[in-house]
Amino acid sequence: MANRPSVPVVTPETIDWDQLRIFYTVVGAKSFTRAGRILNLSQSAVSRQMAALERSIRVSLFHRHAQGLVLTEPGEEFYKAVSDVFKRVAIGLACMNEYRDVPKGPLKITTSVAFGSGWLTSRVNTFHILYPDISVSLLLVDNIELDLFLRQAEVAIRFARQTHPNLIQRHLMTIRYRVFASKDYLERHGTPTKPEDIDHHDIVVYGEEIPGPVTDLDWLLEAGAPPGTRREPTLRVNSVYAIYRAVRSGLGIGALPHYLSDEDPDLVEILPELEGPRMEAYLVYPEELRHSRRIAAVRDFLVTEASDYAKEERRPEPERKTPRKRRGTTESSPARAK
Repeated sequence: MANRPSVPVVTPETIDWDQLRIFYTVVGAKSFTRAGRILNLSQSAVSRQMAALERSIRVSLFHRHAQGLVLTEPGEEFYKAVSDVFKRVAIGLACMNEYRDVPKGPLKITTSVAFGSGWLTSRVNTFHILYPDISVSLLLVDNIELDLFLRQAEVAIRFARQTHPNLIQRHLMTIRYRVFASKDYLERHGTPTKPEDIDHHDIVVYGEEIPGPVTDLDWLLEAGAPPGTRREPTLRVNSVYAIYRAVRSGLGIGALPHYLSDEDPDLVEILPELEGPRMEAYLVYPEELRHSRRIAAVRDFLVTEASDYAKEERRPEPERKTPRKRRGTTESSPARAK
C-alpha cells in the first residue's frame, strides 16, 4: 500500500501573518470587497489570500453567501484566537509608545475619600499643567481596595505597607491626627485649654467599625479623662471626611488628619499638646508598570509634593509660605456643662 504524501503542519512560525491580518479585517468588514477597500487590495486579491489560508490550515473558515460571508464553527474559534493576538499586539504597541513619547493617556489613581479630597485633588491642577496629555481619574473609596492587577486603577495611595511581591511602593508621608474645632463652635462654647476640658464639649468620633491599619481613631474619647472612663460622643460616623464636615459645621470637636485643615480657614487647631495616632501613606503600583512614563510622571510628582509638604509642616509657623491655621485663640466663653 503506497504511503500518502505528508502534508506540512502549519505552526505559528510558518503561517503567513499577512494572511492573518487580512482574515482579521475580512471578518470585521463581513465581505472581501469592503476588506479590500480597507486594506487597499482588490477583491480578488483578498479572496485568493483567504483561499490560501484555508488550504494551509486545511479548514474552511467561511460560508460564502450572496448576502456576504458567515464564519464556520472552526472559523469562529480561529477568529477568537486571531482577535486575541491582535488585541495583545495593540496593547504592546501602546506600551511601546510610552517608552518613546512624552507621558500621555488615561491614568486612574485610587485612595481614600478624605485623603483624595483633602490633599490629592488640590494638586491635580499643578500636575495637569506639567503633563497636559495625561488624563487623570481619581477613584476615591473607603473600606475597600481596588485591584491594581485587574487595572481597576493603576496607582494607589494606601496607608499600610503592601506585602505583595509584584507591587512597587514608595513612602509618601506620615499623617498625623490632631484636634480641631470650627471658629463658630469655639465662639459659642469656648476653647478648651487642657485635655480635661474635653469633658464639657461635644465630640465627633469615627465609631466602632474602625478600618486598619489605625485602630484607635477614637482616642479623643479618653484623652485627658480619668483612667478607665470613656466619654460619650455627640456623633459617631464611619468616615473621616464626614467627621471633617461635621466638625466644620460646628457640631463639636474632632480628631482629624492635619492635611484637612491646611486649606480650611474655618478650622482651628486646639489642644496642640494632644497628638493622636500616625499613619504612613504609600504610593503603590504594579511592578509591570515600572517603565511606564505616565506612572513615572505621577510617582515623581507626588513624591516631590509630599516632600515639600513635609518640609513646610516642620517649619515654625512664622516662616511658612502658607501658615497653618491658627491654634485656638478664640476668646473664651464659659464651657457648656453637659
